[in-house]
Amino acid sequence: MDHPDSPGDPAFASLRPLEGGWSGETFVAEAGGERTVVRIYSGRRGPDAPAIDAAVLAHAAGVVPGVPPVLEVRRADPDQGLPGLLVTGFLPGERGDLVLPRLDDAGAASAGEALGRVLVALAGAVLPRGGAFVDAALTIGPHPAPYDVDGLVELVEVLVAAPGSWLPALGAAGLDRLAGLAREAQDLLDEVPQHCLVHSDLNPKNLLLRVPDEQDAPVEVTGVLDWEFAHAGNPFTDLGNLLRFERRPAFHDAVVTTYAALRGVEADRALELARAADLAALVELASRAGQNPVSDRAAAQLGAVVASGDLDAQTGTWR
Repeated sequence: MDHPDSPGDPAFASLRPLEGGWSGETFVAEAGGERTVVRIYSGRRGPDAPAIDAAVLAHAAGVVPGVPPVLEVRRADPDQGLPGLLVTGFLPGERGDLVLPRLDDAGAASAGEALGRVLVALAGAVLPRGGAFVDAALTIGPHPAPYDVDGLVELVEVLVAAPGSWLPALGAAGLDRLAGLAREAQDLLDEVPQHCLVHSDLNPKNLLLRVPDEQDAPVEVTGVLDWEFAHAGNPFTDLGNLLRFERRPAFHDAVVTTYAALRGVEADRALELARAADLAALVELASRAGQNPVSDRAAAQLGAVVASGDLDAQTGTWR
């Protein structure tokens, strides 16, 4: 197929922004009666980003269900003014953030069990060391700045000092408590030397679910989307990511117990490590408070964590 150079490219009968996407780079295309997903890269990740993402998808397809198939990939050509491009298949199912609030407790638990198994599969995709995927061969190298740091304590220091960071709003005492929490979390993470494939944005918005019509039939995971932030990292990272804001007991407890049972770890220990592993992302999101609703929510949650001294703290109740 021809590649679109812009959303108005005539190769597609229609090209519209993908619902739920925030990047402004992802579109649903229709041509010849078929739907595909087209990502047109802005260039912020460099010209090799489409090839890296395609390689991640190919690797992940052997690990978890519901990874979109890669149909086309094009490297950016700045000299010709052509953006990078990645075309993937359009998967069935409905976004998890729309499905989960509608489920009763039994359905929420079923979805939690299914996603717990996805998390276990990712944690079992062992990699030799931590870091970013820097090329289409999935070579593991350093994370880009400001994440190329030695642990959580240094990351917190960098994010506090970043221009426009919200974190100084915690105040001097709050920042001291945050530094202490970062040290405690790093000590916990140092007890888990393994590395694995990490999705790193595994929230319900990036998951597709199917709720069967048959009573008592399990909820299915039909899609695991948006692997832009995938890297080699701690096996508890995605557990922490999924449960950062998802605290409904029926769902939350099913995810944790399924993960813990299949990984052979106590449930309380799994959750403790998950909260520690998610602290980096929570702090990074909170540092950008005021830019989007997720960052604002992260700032509120981080404020609760710092005020209580408890990584498991939250704001509000499950919805």
